[in-house]
Amino acid sequence: MPILHKLRPYQVVIGSAILDSILYHKGLTFSVEIARQGGKNELSAQLEVLLLTLFIYKGGDAIKGAPTFKPQTIISIQRLKERMNDAGYGGFWTSEHGYIIQLGRARQLFLSADRSSHIVGATAHILLEIDEAQDVDKDKFAKEFKPMGAATNVTTVLYGTPWDDSSLLEQIKQSNLELERRDSIRRHFSYDWQEVAKYNPDYLAYVEGERQRLGESHPLFLTQYCLKPLAGGGGFLSPAQRAQMQGNHYRQRHPPERAQHAVPLHGKATFVAGIDIAGQSEEAEDAALRSLKPRQDSTVVTIGELDYSVCDSIIKQPRLLILEHYWWTGKPHASLYPQLLDVMKNIWGCSRVVVDNTGVGQGVASFLERSLGKNTVVAFQFTQSSKSKLGFGLLAAINAGRVKMYAADSSPEYQEFWQEMERARSFYRPNQTMNFFVDPAEGHDDFLMSLALAVEATEGYEPRRAKGHMREENNL
Repeated sequence: MPILHKLRPYQVVIGSAILDSILYHKGLTFSVEIARQGGKNELSAQLEVLLLTLFIYKGGDAIKGAPTFKPQTIISIQRLKERMNDAGYGGFWTSEHGYIIQLGRARQLFLSADRSSHIVGATAHILLEIDEAQDVDKDKFAKEFKPMGAATNVTTVLYGTPWDDSSLLEQIKQSNLELERRDSIRRHFSYDWQEVAKYNPDYLAYVEGERQRLGESHPLFLTQYCLKPLAGGGGFLSPAQRAQMQGNHYRQRHPPERAQHAVPLHGKATFVAGIDIAGQSEEAEDAALRSLKPRQDSTVVTIGELDYSVCDSIIKQPRLLILEHYWWTGKPHASLYPQLLDVMKNIWGCSRVVVDNTGVGQGVASFLERSLGKNTVVAFQFTQSSKSKLGFGLLAAINAGRVKMYAADSSPEYQEFWQEMERARSFYRPNQTMNFFVDPAEGHDDFLMSLALAVEATEGYEPRRAKGHMREENNL
């Protein structure tokens, strides 16, 4: 059968089960989890070619939905076109309306599963597929996609990788596992990265690198490669991760006289900073109101030195040694300008400063950019997407041992830092995004965000060997 051509054994197992349900009109619903880049889209495309062939005279529609039309649905359309040509159907298949591929009387329809899409009315006669099902809204699937196969008892397949324990894919998976326990008919298929790597040495090398870079406990590694769903929310940092962050170096009120950590050839240490800006609304509060809110939002600066001694063929980025914190509460932005500039330029000589550019932070970011230059200052705009990336980056750095806090000094900054690390929570959203924060009822997250911005400031720095020495290289 064409579906068996160039497919790996685990793909053949899945495809054969789906085809059996279609041909014998069983109407089963399957859940398929394959590690990222493990071939689930290739399996889907070859299955679609086979079904268009089998139903070329009988006719009927197969439907595939994806969370977005651009780029996910378009990628699926293009892949099917390529596989149709590979199968010798070039010049025989036709395309209609930009989302339909037709061969004879059989059609493959591609629809968006975005919440705003209008798709009611289509009927799936042959197969109903949902790609990246973990990102598809459960109500959208139940109300608009699933009924497409009601009149035809259509076989349904949901592909994806796990995310949190409340996703559509996880819901269908748990239902399938329960049905399997009752009747022993396999409906759920799961093949993690280790299974995929058996057939692709390059894939093995890549994922091993990702494990080193992200850490085994990183949400993306757990879900995309190990196929383990996340709890819907909880602590952002585990006790083990917090312990891993504790360093044994002393806090520094100013740069050491000479660099201690694999100094670049120019003879100077590399210092970076992350600045989280206090909200303007709290700045405007009068003294009486501030006295009722002693834990108001603050501006926090995290100063760190880049330690290149940890870098090797696997760990490419330097370690961030946190050396100093600056903490201002209730101080207007305008009065902070000269002090921030003095700290960044004259005291530490920071090579890069990543500063909160959200809302009222724009004024501080703009001032520092004008004073220190665009090559030094990076204005960071907090959005749902950018904050998610920031959180994942912080977790990866912690897991790789690339973030170390100065040793205990009984200071208010030290105590506040660790309180925020302990109280930090995470919340996982669809589309592989997350939020991390401290519940306002428990305190603030200024030190947490400042730390994340400082880690962001290390991006692009890599050491390289030159004449027997280690040198800083900024690859941005």
